[in-house]
Amino acid sequence: MKATTQRTLRRYHHYIGLFLAPAILLFSVSGAVQTFRLNEEKGWGGTPPDWMVWIAAFHKDQAPPREKPALAKAAVAKPVAEDHDHDAPLVAKAPVKRPSPVPLKIFVVLMALGLIASTLLGLTIALNNRATRRSSIILLATGTVLPLVLFWL
Repeated sequence: MKATTQRTLRRYHHYIGLFLAPAILLFSVSGAVQTFRLNEEKGWGGTPPDWMVWIAAFHKDQAPPREKPALAKAAVAKPVAEDHDHDAPLVAKAPVKRPSPVPLKIFVVLMALGLIASTLLGLTIALNNRATRRSSIILLATGTVLPLVLFWL
């Protein structure tokens, strides 16, 4: 590959990386939080912090968190036996043995931490280059502000 082609590719990589860095950081953190369901009461062990609920809603729905209806909490799901013959006895099914999700969840969190570290290192490298610092700051600011503006539209 020619040197000019490599420089061009490096420049595009630089621009794209800086523009998407804020989103990469946000989605990495929110994905790690959701992996262990820390944004939910059952995962946190109580009411989770508001910031966890917000970033999870942004990640999943691209919208602010929805309020839980009061009736949904109080309602108890009743089993529906529409497909069963009412005279036939119900047979209990043996539980399906599934592998533990914990090893994969740990890998996902490690991947998120690696993505966060890699992104922060890339930002450090980009912002320490005096020749491209101004364009780097502009791209980083644009990549931060644009998603926030689109979120509130």
